[in-house]
Amino acid sequence: MQVWRELGDVPEETLTASRSVVTIGNFDGMHLGHQHVVSRTRERAEEIGVETVVAVTFDPHPIAVLRPEHAPPTLTTIDERLRLMGEAGVDAVLVIPFSREIAAWTPQEFIDRILVDSLHAKAVVVGANFRFGNRAAGDVHTLADAGGAQDFTVEAVQLDGGPQVWSSTYVRTCLAAGDVAGAAEALGRPFVTRGVVIEGDKRGRELGFPTANVPVVAGSAAPADGVYAGWLTRLDGASETRLPAAISVGTNPTFDGQRDRRVEAYVLDRTDLALYGVEVEVAFIERIRGMVRFDGIDDLLVAIADDVERTREILGS
Repeated sequence: MQVWRELGDVPEETLTASRSVVTIGNFDGMHLGHQHVVSRTRERAEEIGVETVVAVTFDPHPIAVLRPEHAPPTLTTIDERLRLMGEAGVDAVLVIPFSREIAAWTPQEFIDRILVDSLHAKAVVVGANFRFGNRAAGDVHTLADAGGAQDFTVEAVQLDGGPQVWSSTYVRTCLAAGDVAGAAEALGRPFVTRGVVIEGDKRGRELGFPTANVPVVAGSAAPADGVYAGWLTRLDGASETRLPAAISVGTNPTFDGQRDRRVEAYVLDRTDLALYGVEVEVAFIERIRGMVRFDGIDDLLVAIADDVERTREILGS
C-alpha cells in the first residue's frame, strides 16, 4: 500500500491515466462501519474497471485543530489507521496534514484540489453522514452535484449497526464505560493498546504477580479504570507472542496511586518474562470488575487471585 503524506506526494502521471476510486473520512478505529465503506469502495472500483482505491484521511483529527479542548481521545494512531486501512483493501492512503488553512477551504475547493486535480477521481464512496469543507458546509448532495459537472460519480453508504449505529464516538462511549465487549462488537475485533513496556514500581513482582506496564498516552482512548481479561502480544518477533493476561487499567489506588494511568498486564503463571523495553499490544476481551481501593495487602491478594481465575475462565486458558 502506498502512503502519501501530502498532496504533492500523489503521483499525478499514474492517476491521470488510470484515475481512482476514492473514499474519505477520519477512519479513527477503522470500525465495521468504516470497513463496510472501504469494502464498497473496492467493489465500486471493480464495477467500473478502475485499479486504484484511495482513502483520504486527516492527521491530526480536525477537531484537535479547530477546537482542541473538545478533541476526542483517539482510538488508533495514524500508523495503526494506515495498517488497518491497508488490511481493509485500499491501495493508497492520502494523509491530509489538517490545518486551519485547509479547514477554510470551501467544499468546491476541497473537491477541486483533492478529488479532481490530485486524485483524478472517477467515483467517490462515502458514509451517508459525510460532511466537508469550511464549517462542514458540504455533504453528499454537494459531492453529487459537483460530480455531475466534473465527471465523477458519488455513492453514499448507509450507516451500519443497530440499534446503535457503529461509529468512533460509540466505541469511545463503550470504552469509557468499561464495555470492551461492546467496543469489540463495533470494531469487529478486540480493542487494543500498544506501547513499550516501562519499568514500574515493581509492587506486582513483590506480590508474586509481575506486570508489564504500558503508559496510557495522553489524548488516546483506553478502557475505564478496572480489571480485564485479555491478551498480551509481543511485537518484537519472539517465539512466544500471544499470551493470556489479567489486565489492570488505572492509577493503583491501594498504594495511593501513581500519577499517570497505566495498563498493567500480568501474564498468567509467568514470572520469567523479560519485557522491559519491548513493544507489546494489549487486547481487552472482557471486564472483570471496576477499580477498588483495598484496605490492605491481604485483601488485595485475594482479589488478584480471583481476577486471575476469572481470566482463565473467560479466555479458556
